[in-house]
Amino acid sequence: MALLDALYPPMDWEANRTSWPHAEHSRFVTVHGQTWHVQTFGQGPVLLLLHGTGASTHSWRDLVLPLARDHTVICPDLPGHAFSYWNTRKSNSLDHMAAGLAALLAHLAVQPSVIIGHSAGAAVGAQLILHHTKGSDTPLIGLNPAWLPLPGLASWLFPPAAKLLAFNPLSGVLFAKQAAKPSVVRNLMQSTGSQLDETALSYYQRLLQTPSHVRGVLAMMAAWRLNKLSQQLPGLKGPVFMLIGGNDQTIPVSLATKTMKLMPDTISQTFAGLGHLAHEEAPAAVGQQILAWIRQTGR
Repeated sequence: MALLDALYPPMDWEANRTSWPHAEHSRFVTVHGQTWHVQTFGQGPVLLLLHGTGASTHSWRDLVLPLARDHTVICPDLPGHAFSYWNTRKSNSLDHMAAGLAALLAHLAVQPSVIIGHSAGAAVGAQLILHHTKGSDTPLIGLNPAWLPLPGLASWLFPPAAKLLAFNPLSGVLFAKQAAKPSVVRNLMQSTGSQLDETALSYYQRLLQTPSHVRGVLAMMAAWRLNKLSQQLPGLKGPVFMLIGGNDQTIPVSLATKTMKLMPDTISQTFAGLGHLAHEEAPAAVGQQILAWIRQTGR
């Protein structure tokens, strides 16, 4: 394992800090052998922001400051993503990530008043509420949330394919070499249904041409199982708000309707024309909806 780890050095913070979004708010925290890159903003009730698969704290760059005017906003890189180097002695599964986050929050001595998660980050947030908090009534906001297994052929092919790639010790290195081509990253991002500007694309390119980041993403995808979580969603007793990009090509919009039937206190808002990364395409509009909903819930 040590030899394999040598192929995947951590993403170089010193080489990126001068140009990484909100680097002045960054710090590194090690809890139970896992080192976390965490950005913290503002003061007030705590909002925990959890990015999706393959992303990092950068995805919140245009959303976080408006949220931080009246809140403490905490944004970690998930294990194996960007600067939160993955402790390979542990699984990158949904529950391991949620348990790790619970340990991080305990170390920071904070309790989120609202959890906001994008895509797979919303699944981690739901798992955190259901199994690693004192109650199950913490409000949850899902941005294009990945709470249900993908329908049809994708549900059969996605985890096994990811597992095969993850078992190949060179997969992360080989994919990272391909991602050095701007056209590869641009096509990948366009496949989500979102239209990102060159600045946003440059951050994803930096991530995806970093072998350790790709390795962490593949490990997460290989360990991902949503069947059990989908059965437990009715246990979320707090209010739930879904913000959906109407042009999401990653997670079918039809799953939102199915999800709403599973949870007792759920509303949704759809943004026509936006894709899976709606919060990066239209951060002002998404932020307004988040803040309005938080005010309505009284949190």
